[in-house]
Amino acid sequence: MEQVKGNLMLLLTALIWGSAFVAQSVGMDYVGPFTFNAARNLLATGVLVPVVLAFGGKHRGNLWQRLKPDGGTVKGGLCCGLIMGIASNLQQVGLSMTTAGKAGFVTALYIILVPILGRFLGRTVRKILLLCVPMSLVGFYLLCVKGDFTVSFGDFLVFCCAVFFALHILFVDHFLRKGASGVRVAWIQFAMTCLLSALGALVWERVPAGGLGSALWGARWPLLYTSVLSSGVAYTLQILGQKYTEPTTATLIMSLESVFAMLSGWLFLGEVMDFREIVGCVLVFVAVLLAQL
Repeated sequence: MEQVKGNLMLLLTALIWGSAFVAQSVGMDYVGPFTFNAARNLLATGVLVPVVLAFGGKHRGNLWQRLKPDGGTVKGGLCCGLIMGIASNLQQVGLSMTTAGKAGFVTALYIILVPILGRFLGRTVRKILLLCVPMSLVGFYLLCVKGDFTVSFGDFLVFCCAVFFALHILFVDHFLRKGASGVRVAWIQFAMTCLLSALGALVWERVPAGGLGSALWGARWPLLYTSVLSSGVAYTLQILGQKYTEPTTATLIMSLESVFAMLSGWLFLGEVMDFREIVGCVLVFVAVLLAQL
């Protein structure tokens, strides 16, 4: 029963992340990628406060005493936040330099990077997953790659993003096994990601012509969607769901993000899937189902 609960949490995570691609694209019409990430994670940090109070254990006292994490949770949140901050900003910048199809395929490489990196940590991989991983990879290729595959600088950034997302999954699993508080890890990692993104904005981005406040107000709806759902809800569901699901299976379920992104494009933007893309969707879904055997 707990495994089913974890799988459902991760499936909902993938659905939210996939549908958030539209909001992320619209948001960058108003502000740069670092500014967008800084704002969304700042809002997400605030969104998680009631979540921590509700699900963060039976702490008593004033507000800070109820929010205060233990040392292991602080370490986990800072480490996961550093990795997630690098990954999310690499993805956001890379998406502005490459096509969505290539970015989807390259990002999907974290599916095979998780078990590969896990082997270096002494973890074993179930035999069925040795079939599921390449099957899902072929599915993503059919679903996402359009035209000739060439490696641009944007593709390279997204590949680096995939590496850091794989590390993030493994680090979350590691700290949860050590007894860290899941919702507090999420809360700290958003604050850390906000800080890294703000530093990136100060270094590499200029203030919009109409002023930062006006630009952020123009991006208010994408920011609210990505901060409340994509960041606040989905990343928390990921951390809580991984308590009941081993890392490679969790990765396969969350990789459905690209499938849901394609479906969201069809639903909200009128995009139509061709036969090749439908075959890709089927392969990914079959791979995820087999992974549960």
